[in-house]
This record gives sequence, C-alpha cells and structure tokens, in this order.
Amino acid sequence: MSLIELMRGARIAVEVCMGVKPGETVLIVTDTGKIRIAEALMAAAHSVGAEASMLVYTPRRMHGEEPPPPVAEAMKAVQVVLAPTTFSITHTRARKEATDRGVRIATMPAITEEMFTRGPMTADYSKVKEVSERLAERLSQAKEARLTSPSGTDLSLKLGRKAIADTGILHGPGAFGNLPAGEAFTAPIEEEGEGTAVIDGSMAGVGKLSNPIRLKVEKGRVVAIEGGEEARRLEAILRGADEGAWRLAELGIGTNPQAKVSGNVLEDEKAWGTVHLALGNNLFIGGKNNSKVHLDGVILRPTLTLDGETVVKDGELKV
Repeated sequence: MSLIELMRGARIAVEVCMGVKPGETVLIVTDTGKIRIAEALMAAAHSVGAEASMLVYTPRRMHGEEPPPPVAEAMKAVQVVLAPTTFSITHTRARKEATDRGVRIATMPAITEEMFTRGPMTADYSKVKEVSERLAERLSQAKEARLTSPSGTDLSLKLGRKAIADTGILHGPGAFGNLPAGEAFTAPIEEEGEGTAVIDGSMAGVGKLSNPIRLKVEKGRVVAIEGGEEARRLEAILRGADEGAWRLAELGIGTNPQAKVSGNVLEDEKAWGTVHLALGNNLFIGGKNNSKVHLDGVILRPTLTLDGETVVKDGELKV
C-alpha cells in the first residue's frame, strides 16, 4: 500500500482525532513491525507544522509489556504521542505516567494498513463520540450488569466505577484512547462476577475464533476454561502470566459502525453492538487488579442490561 493511501488515515488521526496544531511536539512511538504506518503519521504531523520525531524499538512479546525505558522517558517530554505498535502499550506504566504529565496519547496496537485506509479509522468520529459518551454515562450510573448471548453467555457483574468513553477525539491535556476508537468501558468490581462468558468473536493472543471459548467465572475470577485448541492456547497464556491474569478486568461495548470482527482485537472490540470482556490488568482504567497482561475477548450478538435496562439487544445498541 502506498504512502499516499496511508495518508488518509494518518491525517484523520493527526488532524481530527488528536487535533495537532503547528509547533506542537509530537512523538511517534513504534516498533519494527509498524514502521510504514508510523512514517505516514510522521508525515501527517509535519504537514500541519508540528515538531515531530519517531522512536523505533523491538516488538514486545505480549500486550501490556512495558516499552524500553528510553521510550518511556521520551513519552513524558512531548505534548502528543501516537503509538502504532505490534503489541499494546495501553495498559503500561509508561503510558499512564505520560498521561499523568498531561501528554495526550493515542495507542494503536496491532493496527493494520487496511484498518488505516478503509476500515474503522474512516468512521464519523463525531457520531462515535456521541454514542460512546451516552453509553459511558449509563455504565457509570449502573450498579449491576447482566450479559447474555446466543452462544451461552450468562454473566452477572457488579459495577460502580466511572466508565470511560473511547471517542477518538483526544484534544485536551492528558486525553487518552485507542485509535481506531469506538467503545465505552468500565472496570467491574473485581470479586463480584458470577456465571459463564462465551467468547465467540475473537480473543487477544489467539485471534479470530473458529470455536467458542467458554469461561466459568466465580467471584470475578476465571476458574475453568472449556473449548478446543484455541481455549487451550488462552489457558497457556494465562498460566504463563500471573495470578492477576485470571481475573475479569473490563466490560466494554463497541460503538464504531465501520469496525468489523476480523481477528485483530484492536478493531474487533470496537465493532458496533459487540461486547468485550477483558482478563488481567485494570489498574489503568480505574480498577484494582494488577497483571502483566490485559486480554480482551469479543462476544457476538450480546444482550446487556444495566440495572434492568437493556442497552444492547442481540448486537444492536439501544441507547
């Protein structure tokens, strides 16, 4: 794909989503797997008169692993960070410390050139913002959630924390989100989840699923994993991580009508009307669970009720 084609998504990211202005300092954080996208972002930042630079490092081994210390330090010294990387730095200390310094940051874990040119990066972000903020408000107000799906999900969660709207509009100091954007999410109360979650869309670390992964949840913790080879792969990831990896960390709702479930969780969790659950770290979204991983799993055609009010029904948003 040519640089000219990539510039469409790059300009939306820089001008619309980040609102970069002439003279602002911009850092492109990337790794050796995403250099072409990083170069397009660099060119887009230069085109609006920003003082842009780029740092490239060796890809990490998994989502949530810290970038190299020099990269973490550089992230705190600029006004804007755009991070197209192979593995996510969203749930890292480096990202959180830069956010706390007032740096506005967009992470782009596992973003593809296709997403950047014709997929969810091309959405109408004013509409994504409106829907995401409405859902985040409902999640923030709710005390209880019940999630069901045709594949067998039946899960009850306790809520009570401020939810986050991932709108794609990141103009204020300390603003943070994923690009492509489009979700509303919260950290449920860690010890309260009960029931079964059936992941049938995609699973971080595994990809698009050919067979569902069934998670039995007791007191907010996964106590059994059932399914085929993909379920065994997820179990191996969790066993190789830490105790915190087994705990439910996030409840999220996709709000981007241009996103599709393709096997790339960055896009999949944004797909309109899907619900995703994450395992692992939620310290950086208002929770209390620590882990070196944060793994999202997407549920198709979900029905989600908040304090008895249906906000998603069979994969259609009702808010």
